[in-house]
Amino acid sequence: MKMNRLFKWFVEALFENLPWKLLALAVAVIIWALVASEPELSTFATVRVQYKNLPDGLEISSDPVTSIVLELRGPQGELRGVGETIRPEVVIDMSNMDPGEHTFAIGRSNVKLARAVHLVRSIPSEVRFTFEPPRILSVPVQARFTGEGQNGYLLAGVSIEPKALEIGGPRSRVGRVTSVVTDQIDLSNVTGKSEFHVNAFVDDPFVHFESAPEAVVTVTMKKK
Repeated sequence: MKMNRLFKWFVEALFENLPWKLLALAVAVIIWALVASEPELSTFATVRVQYKNLPDGLEISSDPVTSIVLELRGPQGELRGVGETIRPEVVIDMSNMDPGEHTFAIGRSNVKLARAVHLVRSIPSEVRFTFEPPRILSVPVQARFTGEGQNGYLLAGVSIEPKALEIGGPRSRVGRVTSVVTDQIDLSNVTGKSEFHVNAFVDDPFVHFESAPEAVVTVTMKKK
């Protein structure tokens, strides 16, 4: 009896809304036929490299590869929107990294594509990153001047506040920074004592300031 009821339920479910089910099947077959009949083409797409799960306590210290060229193959309709409405992605998982150099292969595991599009190759096929622990360091601020003596006055004294600023970043890069410099201060029309509010600059894009990079420079000028 139980088998009979199960069979009856299956037959009723199979034939329920049969016209609509047949119509859906026909539409699916037509779509499949259209896709299958499309010519298969290849193209190149330039995509940005993204990464995730960078461990706490590590920073990237190498010049990164910011974009990769992908050679793709697929139906003409799928490739038509690549780079416009369809944007492939390269996502590198940096979980469980240790300090040092690590190379990542670019392949199907980290390239996100539309279902009918296939990856032929990537250029380059690998990317390499160097990971380092971070470091914070206090370095002196040096003021820069221009136009001294043009109005008959020379620089007699300089004071800078604060005298040092904290910088942070990958350990080796921070260790190479011995000082930071201010924007140039024009002395061509300065006499007596003057105060300037300027920003400081560190000449390494991987190194940042831990607070606002601002300094007050006070100069005292004397006549030649």
